[in-house]
Amino acid sequence: MGIKERREREKAEIREKILEAARELFVSEGYEAVSMRKIADKIEYSPTAIYLHFKDKEAVLRELCESDFYSLAQEFHQIARLADPVERLQETGVAYARFALSHPNHYRLMFMTPHPVAPDEETRIERGNPEEDAYAFLKWTIGEVVAAGLVRPGFEDVESLAQTFWAGMHGVVSLQIAKCNDDWVDWRPTEERLRLMNEALLRGMLREATEGEVHG
Repeated sequence: MGIKERREREKAEIREKILEAARELFVSEGYEAVSMRKIADKIEYSPTAIYLHFKDKEAVLRELCESDFYSLAQEFHQIARLADPVERLQETGVAYARFALSHPNHYRLMFMTPHPVAPDEETRIERGNPEEDAYAFLKWTIGEVVAAGLVRPGFEDVESLAQTFWAGMHGVVSLQIAKCNDDWVDWRPTEERLRLMNEALLRGMLREATEGEVHG
């Protein structure tokens, strides 16, 4: 490996250390309470060294969120091939939960930690593209369910259905991430709670004739 390649690798490694330290601090202390100096202290670097990689705290956050949201969208790629939109929607819920529980700190920062949202022009993710935008994938799938006439009368608003489905799955995984060690509640197995929520959401929106298409 040449000098240039080694320096590029070292630069990438330092950048990754900065991002992981920032993620932990944003989640544990809150975005507003974290400074570039705190991030530098956590990895035992000088603040000046941090600024060589990111111009400010917002740039660090934007890099983290772009990477995490893109990774979530990639979880849905294999599901996209499913022709049946009801089956695809059910599997979307499964994939969403799998991502959240496999990457709890990523999920905390994405959906459980208040922070500013970057304008569309400052993100590399194409808004509305189901291949890059996880919410667009969810809307596309639900849109096909609606277009096929499979939902109950009065349940034709794709945005409302998408946001409700998202909220339901988020509720289960966020409770698992935040409260799983709370002995006050006799928690049922995570898989059981996720399955029940997924099925309840689907059965709630589907016409009775199509409820049998929901796989247990």
